[in-house]
Amino acid sequence: MTSTDDVRERAKRALNRPAKYGNDLDLSEYQFDMVGSKTLNIEEIPEEDKALAEEVGFDPTEQSVAGSFMQFDNESFLADVLIKQEGLEVLPTPVALQKYDWLTDYLWRAFPVDADKYTAASELQGYGGYFIRALEGKRIEMPVQTCLVIKRGRSVQNVHNIIIAEPESELHIITGCATPSEVERSLHLGVSEFYVKKNAKLTFTMIHKWNEQIDVRPRTGAIVETNGVFITNYAILSPARSLQTYPKVRLVGRNARADLYSVVYGTGPSRYDVGGALVFEAQGARGKVISRSIATDSAQIIARGELVGKTGGVRGRLECNGLLLNEGARIAAVPMLEAVAEGVELSHEATVGKVGADQLNYLMSRGLTEEEATSLIVSGFMHLKTPDLPPPLQKAIDDAVMMTLEKGL
Repeated sequence: MTSTDDVRERAKRALNRPAKYGNDLDLSEYQFDMVGSKTLNIEEIPEEDKALAEEVGFDPTEQSVAGSFMQFDNESFLADVLIKQEGLEVLPTPVALQKYDWLTDYLWRAFPVDADKYTAASELQGYGGYFIRALEGKRIEMPVQTCLVIKRGRSVQNVHNIIIAEPESELHIITGCATPSEVERSLHLGVSEFYVKKNAKLTFTMIHKWNEQIDVRPRTGAIVETNGVFITNYAILSPARSLQTYPKVRLVGRNARADLYSVVYGTGPSRYDVGGALVFEAQGARGKVISRSIATDSAQIIARGELVGKTGGVRGRLECNGLLLNEGARIAAVPMLEAVAEGVELSHEATVGKVGADQLNYLMSRGLTEEEATSLIVSGFMHLKTPDLPPPLQKAIDDAVMMTLEKGL
């Protein structure tokens, strides 16, 4: 039996396995479409689609990016690398798998195919998605932008992304996921595997803008080698029917580092179960999981965080902060720390509360209405300030987050 056959057999055995966290979905309610191969250029994308993509940080002018990728449902793709950018590859995953035989060795290595029914279905039904690679020693200073758009109702957008930062390279990615407000109930299955090689640096920012009919099941794994740095920013600032995600990062090399940041703004009847796990497997590894959550209306948010120290000389920090805007909303913070070796330093802090009356009164005394004061507090609470990012990239993230947040407040 080949390794590919083994993967598919494992997937078949897991087709009825529910996820450990989050509400269960009946996959038979959605239509898995065949993966198309239609390629697009930026001029062929309708203006309304460009406007939607802009709301999650995608720049249709491509003026300040190193490359671009877009996928609409499972049907059509855009994959561009700017002609002056050396050392960067951006391809649809199916194309990359045909081009490179060795790429199959990376499939399902950072995240197990039999984790649950969603990973199993993703493998068995066929997928799109993107392959992005920074070649050894190349610093890709401008970000690569990607956007995944769902436009068909009662369908599944199924993607499998593979991102590799080769030794001594640097790569920044800004990705957005979105759907028009009129799209009926659909499902996004997104598997993403990250490989950060020795002395490489990879930053990844994802902004979700769904509607109240969309279920979202991202599955993310990362492996970080010696002196590698992996930084993620995740923001969902608009309603979704449900979201369940729990990325897991393995720090397998000495002095490897990973920082996971997330902001969740829950509105309407949305149900979010979000989190992140760091597994420290080598001396000197360090990292943190920092989440900020705001809930209003009848939204429910469970914010999880997990740190596992498997060897001495590692350090991890977990912070979960929640802000409730009314009585009908709910936030639960669930921190988990596990040490299985001496010399492990793990810590956590979790707080959940309401907007302070003192803060509101102070701002209202300065001439703001209660609504304006609340909006200002929320905006400050949700600010994603990430250390070590180039200033242009931080500005791009700030602009995308604030644009999406302003439309939701």
